[in-house]
Amino acid sequence: MATTAEFEGACHCGAIGYAYRTRLPPNAWSVRACQCSFCRSHAGVTTSDPAGALEFFERTPGALNRYRFARRTADYLICRNCGIYLGAIFTSARGRFGIVNVNTMQNRPADLPPPEVKDYGAESPEQRAARREQRWTPVTGAV
Repeated sequence: MATTAEFEGACHCGAIGYAYRTRLPPNAWSVRACQCSFCRSHAGVTTSDPAGALEFFERTPGALNRYRFARRTADYLICRNCGIYLGAIFTSARGRFGIVNVNTMQNRPADLPPPEVKDYGAESPEQRAARREQRWTPVTGAV
């Protein structure tokens, strides 16, 4: 059985960050490049592991900005100080689930697969919620 590895990430100024835990080797990660205007403008390349764990944290009080756009279905986590998009959290009756922007990983693995281009624009709210519950990483902690 593979051991759990932890990958840490942070915004440019270090005010907000995360710990992403997964048993998947980096070359097996699902890496995605969403084509919405938000992700394209932030150069967001995300990953998640439904069998992993994710914890976001705020090192500088008040630095975490939660942004909701379009359908208002998830909180996109952005640093108030440096403007970096760190990841997102979706909350449902089944719990909280998240993704991380791999471009913010402090020791980004060199052997990540190329990002899969994804366009989620045609999803219904129900389809979007079901996809996130199945594919995103369970979120622990207070943020």
